[in-house]
Amino acid sequence: MNEHVTLEPEAEAYSGAAGAKIFPSSDSRKYNYYEPKGRKATHYEDVTVDVQPDPERYLAQNWIISFANGDPGYSKDWTKIKSSNWHLFRAPDQEWERTHYQRQATIVGALENVIQNGRRSGAASRIDKQWVKILQDHVGAFKHLEYGLGISLMHAQRLGYTQMINNALLTNSSYKLRMSQDITLYLGEIALDIPEFDPAAGKKHWLEDELWQKTREAVEYVMGTNDYLEQYFATNVCIEPLIGELFRSGFVMQDAAAQNDFMTPSVIAAGEADYERNLANTVELLTVLANDETYGTENRAIFQSWLTAHGGRALAAARQLQPIWSQPINKRAQFADVLEKQLARIDSITSAIGIAPLSRA
Repeated sequence: MNEHVTLEPEAEAYSGAAGAKIFPSSDSRKYNYYEPKGRKATHYEDVTVDVQPDPERYLAQNWIISFANGDPGYSKDWTKIKSSNWHLFRAPDQEWERTHYQRQATIVGALENVIQNGRRSGAASRIDKQWVKILQDHVGAFKHLEYGLGISLMHAQRLGYTQMINNALLTNSSYKLRMSQDITLYLGEIALDIPEFDPAAGKKHWLEDELWQKTREAVEYVMGTNDYLEQYFATNVCIEPLIGELFRSGFVMQDAAAQNDFMTPSVIAAGEADYERNLANTVELLTVLANDETYGTENRAIFQSWLTAHGGRALAAARQLQPIWSQPINKRAQFADVLEKQLARIDSITSAIGIAPLSRA
């Protein structure tokens, strides 16, 4: 017969013996070990919250695994930003592994249909020759921006302190890497129908063309930082609106149809939809941190410094890309108008977070 175990008060908290302690909510008929964001827990929260352990919540013995030099498995010191509750953030898109795979598969399937239908109809051969060169040189260069940001975020997600933050970073990385692959495969497909097309030209322009060097610099600065929240901030608050969205939406998607190109906008549009989801997640997390009851003021000052550094480089890179807008035979988009729209876009983002606008200087 089992007997009730009697322990000293100081030992009770560390005992796993049956009956040693009555746990909070032990008489509850609900499984609610965490506080849901809404009235009821969502499936996303059930499979995300506290999946990654935290010694301050459920690991009484501290981290189970550490690095050889003694560093813990995860550390709050891996970002300059501080939080009084790292577990507060919930991603607005509520994306986790299953939903992410489903969405990625849907996008890839849709793009394959567009490209194959276009090839069957001979669409590539009807594209304006000057636009073909732009696809080869500049869209081919742009894929390296997507790849660089994807690699940066892949590094960042390993360092995130909670599973909710890691999921948002990892899905963001996955979207950027898929977008880079989408462009690579698409350009390779149309090259089969355009004999003079050089699929390797994009890399050469990324590495050597003066128009792309400030963009390359901006991306490599993001890749070079070890602060995972700085990488996330720089990607979605600075580079995406001022370079990524500027080029995708403000150039390719506006000018392609006038060059008799109806396939490229479909490929590029997937990246625009990705960014809307990633931006919503980013703004939610940064807003939570900017309004932290203990560290909000300090965090906003750090965000402002990141905006000045990465936003300044992104704006300089955007201005350096201006000559590309003059290259199509049939021009539709005007660079000055597009840039002004994107500056308004970044102002709306910084306003939502609660920091001052980017300087235009």
